[in-house]
Amino acid sequence: MAARAPVASGRLLVGFRKWYYNMCGFNKFGLLRDDTIYEDDDVKEALRRLPETQYNDRMFRMKRALDLSMKQQILPKDQWTKYEEDVHYLSPYLDEVIRERQEKAEWMKK
Repeated sequence: MAARAPVASGRLLVGFRKWYYNMCGFNKFGLLRDDTIYEDDDVKEALRRLPETQYNDRMFRMKRALDLSMKQQILPKDQWTKYEEDVHYLSPYLDEVIRERQEKAEWMKK
């Protein structure tokens, strides 16, 4: 019985994540999770490093979301971003930028 508890709690956790993802609302505008990250200096540098196609896709999603928001509309349900389809496209670049900033800070201490 104890062996089944982690599986059940794992499914419960995934279910909660999906529920929370849908309750946030950004998926109803066609946005991805990484589109909603606050743009500080690290994020701006990561955006600068994005390939042009990914950057253009991001700008399209942002403009479409702004347009829908101004019209007080949402996308049809079949066009909503699904939890399984959400790609963390910015995370690798952001992790690299943060690691480089921390490394530079370490060098400046010496």
